Amino acid sequence: MIEFELAGEFIPLIQLLKATNLVQTGGEAQIVVTDGLVKCNGEVEYRKRLKVKRGDIIEFDRKKIVVK
Repeated sequence: MIEFELAGEFIPLIQLLKATNLVQTGGEAQIVVTDGLVKCNGEVEYRKRLKVKRGDIIEFDRKKIVVK
């Protein structure tokens, strides 16, 4: 499990995937979201610009990101 400390009010989903080093580039992040490989709070998420906020749990590649 990865704990991510949020500095502002939210972070876009693709930026969160890059910031936690689960993907190498923004393009790769967009592809994995578009392909339905990312879950937000247990639901498959297709929105690349989803505003991830404190308390959200993101799942990708058998890893969980807890946003604090």
